[in-house]
Amino acid sequence: MNEQLTSGRRNVLRAGATFGALAYATAASAAQQQNPNAPASKADHHVITQSRILGSGTSGMEVSALGFGVMGMNYNRGPHPDRKAMIALLRQAAERGVTLFDTAQVYGPLINEELAGEALEPFRHKVSITSKFGHRIVGTKYMDGELDSRPATIRRTAEESLKRLRVDAIDMFYQHRADPAVPIEDVAGAVKDLIQQGKVRHFGLCEVGAQTIRRAHAVQAVTAVQSEYHLMWRAQEKEIFPVLAELGIGFVPYSPINRGFLGGSINEYTRFDSGNDNRATLPRFTADAIRANLAIVEVLNAFGRTRGCTSAQVALAWLMAKAPWIVPIPGTTKLAHLEENLRSADFKLSQQEVSELENAVSAIQIVGDRYPAAQQKQVQG
Repeated sequence: MNEQLTSGRRNVLRAGATFGALAYATAASAAQQQNPNAPASKADHHVITQSRILGSGTSGMEVSALGFGVMGMNYNRGPHPDRKAMIALLRQAAERGVTLFDTAQVYGPLINEELAGEALEPFRHKVSITSKFGHRIVGTKYMDGELDSRPATIRRTAEESLKRLRVDAIDMFYQHRADPAVPIEDVAGAVKDLIQQGKVRHFGLCEVGAQTIRRAHAVQAVTAVQSEYHLMWRAQEKEIFPVLAELGIGFVPYSPINRGFLGGSINEYTRFDSGNDNRATLPRFTADAIRANLAIVEVLNAFGRTRGCTSAQVALAWLMAKAPWIVPIPGTTKLAHLEENLRSADFKLSQQEVSELENAVSAIQIVGDRYPAAQQKQVQG
């Protein structure tokens, strides 16, 4: 009983500190938007100090325990925010200890890599920038639904990405989607050549099945697999995680807050109609699905309320508690949300708490598929 009371008092104090910091961060974010290049107040400058290792052996890659997904800063998440503000925010993330930044050729296309390259150029020796290849792009136009992982295309894409990212080597080069027309051994071999040439440092795969991982890893060690993974989508746990653990491969969950949904700011009246927001096409973001799935956000809120966590922090803390080789990459366009995300690394969930949270969420029937049929065909899981 005394232990529970002590824990309760500690959680209340932690809650006050957390939400006070978030309020301060909100004010700082507003000030930054008025003057994007102004430095943040040291009082709200939370630094992430925890690190993790993706991969193992010579393919290991040490990064901050929480990364940053750059995509939504100018692609698939609504109207483009001010470019200068986004550059300032990315630099804030780097100054606060984030060392893993994720982008891709197809985001934009091309403009997301350019943004990451310009913003992170002053930190090029302190951070790792990962990018992706595999979609067919002609000029600056994405050929919707078409894939191209031919070795010649991989080599050309790498050269072009190096220029946009303003780096000498791409820290990790992922195949964005498996190309059924190109054996994975050929893909891995092409990236292996780039690694030997010093143009790429590590090899990654996205949204692939267990056998594809094994076949690729036999040719070139895979450092990390990137897939969607969060409390509403846990399919990788059954077949993928055992393979990653066996082979010593890291895991990078994208959309770890389910495209903002688990943060609690989306409801059935939210509209994704800007022309640059893919949530408008996703079955789980219809009004009916959102209305039904909000029960999950309520579970996260109830769980976090007694622990001093927001629902987004609960979602991220849960991911980091699942395995030491998991590094989520939440994205944001707001300083307050960056602050909120970084503080999630300070919350350590016990296995009992992890089970409690999973049991509560599992009792809720999730409505809607994660992708429409055409996009679902491109993922192996």
